[in-house]
Amino acid sequence: MSTEPVHLLLRPVFRFFAQPRGECVLLWLKRQGWLLALLLAALLAGGCTVNPATGGATVVLGSKDGEAETGEEMYEKFKAEGAFYDDPELAAYVERIGQRLVEKSDMPKRDFTFSVIDAPDINAFATPGGYIYINRGLLGYLDSEAELAGVLAHEIAHVTARHHGRRKAAGVTSKVLATTAYVFTGSGALYEASSMYGAELMSGYGRDMELEADGLGAEYMYKAGYDPEALLEVIGVLKNQEQFQRLKAKASGKPLATYHGLYASHPRNDKRLQTVIGAAGELDTGAYIEDPSRPGEFRERTDGLVWGQSVQGQRADNRYYHNKLGFTFAHPEGWRVDAGAQAVVARAGDGSATVTITLRRRDPATTPEAVLTDLARGELSGGEALEQAGLTGYSAVASAGGRSKRLAVIDFGGLSYLFEGRVEGEGAAFGAGDASLREIITSFRPILPQERETGQPRYLRYIQVPRGATMETLAAGSPIPDAEAQLRLINGFYPRGEPRTGDWVKVIR
Repeated sequence: MSTEPVHLLLRPVFRFFAQPRGECVLLWLKRQGWLLALLLAALLAGGCTVNPATGGATVVLGSKDGEAETGEEMYEKFKAEGAFYDDPELAAYVERIGQRLVEKSDMPKRDFTFSVIDAPDINAFATPGGYIYINRGLLGYLDSEAELAGVLAHEIAHVTARHHGRRKAAGVTSKVLATTAYVFTGSGALYEASSMYGAELMSGYGRDMELEADGLGAEYMYKAGYDPEALLEVIGVLKNQEQFQRLKAKASGKPLATYHGLYASHPRNDKRLQTVIGAAGELDTGAYIEDPSRPGEFRERTDGLVWGQSVQGQRADNRYYHNKLGFTFAHPEGWRVDAGAQAVVARAGDGSATVTITLRRRDPATTPEAVLTDLARGELSGGEALEQAGLTGYSAVASAGGRSKRLAVIDFGGLSYLFEGRVEGEGAAFGAGDASLREIITSFRPILPQERETGQPRYLRYIQVPRGATMETLAAGSPIPDAEAQLRLINGFYPRGEPRTGDWVKVIR
């Protein structure tokens, strides 16, 4: 039996999976013999294709349609379990940046979906089919739109490079290769080494895939107008967090959990990482693309971000709570509420009725009745003034073209909330369904103090540094544990450093 090192014995095996599909089988047949080739050729059912992002050959077990179906199932599960963060404006902002990057990626025609997960953990991830997720917890540690773009671009690259399929292939093929190698050689050492090879790649994406994602992500950033160097800043933020968590884990004896894209060394000392990101800045795209960031928008979108554990889903059943805008309303059993970028929509479980809530800036010179009358189309009937929980409003039924709608306008804070309720059917059917529409409208009110206190929510806020203030004095009144260290981490001053007077900094209140 050969005494060559295990990795040299395995080299032609793994090289087999790096050939274009037409050459894979021929090369293996010539070099290794027909029997083992037939066993391994069965693996090609999933495909040995050219990857549009990397330009190389990729063996993938399973089809793209299968990946998309898996990703969609996971997305729907997240949605059904209320995993998404309840902030339509922030969600739309993240979606906009993500789609801009997709347009400059190697898969500009592919459908991608971007979502913010309501979790305090510092993480972002991609699932098969083009679904990209970023945790609320990670957003609090970023300082700019370019850094957010860096996180999203890295995750987009995991999809365009088909790392999910390649990781799956690595795990499955390593087991098959180990089994066949054991049959032909009787080498237990070869079996163990091959299993270890597959296990390494199945833990995260593996060092090479992460580096590849950073290189592609930096390229997408540059083409979209963002500075690729921001990706180094993101990884630096994550390394600082890892250092802080390592100290806490050591003190508590708990295991350390880190973001999947982290490196053993700091990004400023990692030559391979700096090389792939620096290469993006040397691309010749033929035209300079201006940075798309609007000054202050990232701060505007993340001001008021929930910090720590969320209070969503911890309050009364059959009520919807909008944490950022501070309102709540009841809905009948079986109804579902979805918050989008443009509206909040409540739907009956059987689809027989919906209530859509939009908003506009309140005009102090007018009344809810006047706003409703101005916006309504058709004949109004059953008008009634609303007085509920200190709020004023007006509701009526608008009929036109043989169809009726329940309308309402309620003033809350500096906004007017517009309600439009629809029921499938007319006459008696509308009358029966209208009771549910009115229940939702008349239950609309501000979130009560005791409801906010249920989960003891904390929020990220931006302030300008007063003269003479330090990170220690800013943290003095903070309600969170390890306040000074946390403020340093979210503001980029960890483990030391001080802001200047007038700088914008984040605090937790």
